[in-house]
Amino acid sequence: MKELQRITIATEQWQAAGIDLTSEQNRYLRRVLRLNVGDRLVVIGEQPIAGSRWWLAALTVNGASPIEPLPEPIESGWRVTLVAALPKGSGFDEVVRQATELGVAEIWPVLSDRTVLQPNANRLDRWRRIAREAAEQAERATIPPIADPRSWAEAIAAAESTYPRYLCVARRSVPHLLHCLQAHPPTDPHSSIVLAIGPEGGWTPDEVTQAERSGWQLVSLGPQVLRAVTAPLAALAVIAAASERA
Repeated sequence: MKELQRITIATEQWQAAGIDLTSEQNRYLRRVLRLNVGDRLVVIGEQPIAGSRWWLAALTVNGASPIEPLPEPIESGWRVTLVAALPKGSGFDEVVRQATELGVAEIWPVLSDRTVLQPNANRLDRWRRIAREAAEQAERATIPPIADPRSWAEAIAAAESTYPRYLCVARRSVPHLLHCLQAHPPTDPHSSIVLAIGPEGGWTPDEVTQAERSGWQLVSLGPQVLRAVTAPLAALAVIAAASERA
């Protein structure tokens, strides 16, 4: 079904009379892609709808009509939870977009000691919308959920049962993330990994100590000091490459 356009719908868009597309979805399908009534597309539910998340549908005059459920693709690679301290401004928009395209399973925004941004509900909704759009563009099987922002201590506690857990730091003599993945690769092809990236200025010494005491492995992304919006992209690319070679 790669040749068909994919759109993601909320549960409330599934109506008895058919699928109620948003004005933005209608504009994109009809004016940008030039689809016509009767043309087919793949509709992906944020939650299972009538027993399935993936449906083949046809465009109608006022929306779309479901035709039949489709088997949900299985995503390959390790299951990565990205724990990212919020950068300033709108930088987290790019983090969400790039991380989603690179296959991240979950995104946890973190309010670290050096975090300047204090997000509200509108910003969280924006991040979730960006994740939906990026998942559609990348033809992913799932949309990574974005958790409510949490403190670093709360993130450490939430990740306690997952191994391995990597904390990216700069200007330290620690092994490279790639070397750690090559030396001790997860044995299961769908194993979970937790990856933490700091804000501008990096993690504070106290935050690093907290992580070390909880069993996190400190890792490097190389000699360069990367921006807070660049480091997640670099780290996830390393994990994706290592996963394909495992």
